Amino acid sequence: MNRLEKGQVSRRERQILEILYRLGQATAKEVQDNLPDPPSYSAVRALLATLEGKEMVRHSKEGRRYVYKPAITPKKAKRTALDSLLRTYFGGKPENLVAALLDPSDQQLTKREIETIRDLIKKK
Repeated sequence: MNRLEKGQVSRRERQILEILYRLGQATAKEVQDNLPDPPSYSAVRALLATLEGKEMVRHSKEGRRYVYKPAITPKKAKRTALDSLLRTYFGGKPENLVAALLDPSDQQLTKREIETIRDLIKKK
């Protein structure tokens, strides 16, 4: 799957989405000001354009500046990221993800965390 396809986001794109969710809306300069170790202004604009192409961000024009807003809800963004994670690393099977989370050689879950996971499964 091409990284430019809808739902595939880079680390920087994810950071931008998190900023837009937190602020509600922002200009490219505001996004740049909120990024850790920010890239150039033109790189931020390019990342925002990429996110628009993926239909994850939209913009409106206020005077001479563009104001960017998330085009999808945080819940939808999480679901899309999780679907991508499942396809890429777990053969599209949620049970493989859960098994990896519960593998004692990889994870050191507390009894409380395990109990919380069991409760969540029972509720579903």
